[in-house]
Amino acid sequence: MNLRVIKKDIEFLVGDFVDYCILFAMLHPEDEKTEGVEALINEACDLANDLFARVNHPDKTNVKAHYKAIGQDLLTNLDSLCEKLSVLAKK
Repeated sequence: MNLRVIKKDIEFLVGDFVDYCILFAMLHPEDEKTEGVEALINEACDLANDLFARVNHPDKTNVKAHYKAIGQDLLTNLDSLCEKLSVLAKK
């Protein structure tokens, strides 16, 4: 994977998750759920910022492993955020 693809993946996947959160907030306008969705959106933005910072400042010793770890962290953290959204939906 090259750097451009990794950045586009981060932007697309996190943006897609934020879109789902906004849709969920529109469908469930209760205050308690809206506050939870806002927290998830903020957490997703923090994740994207952290990953972009890591992409832009790679570890010079093993670049390939560094970018592979970023991809794994992206998927793991987004999975965790999706689980939190589904728990919020069940309330």
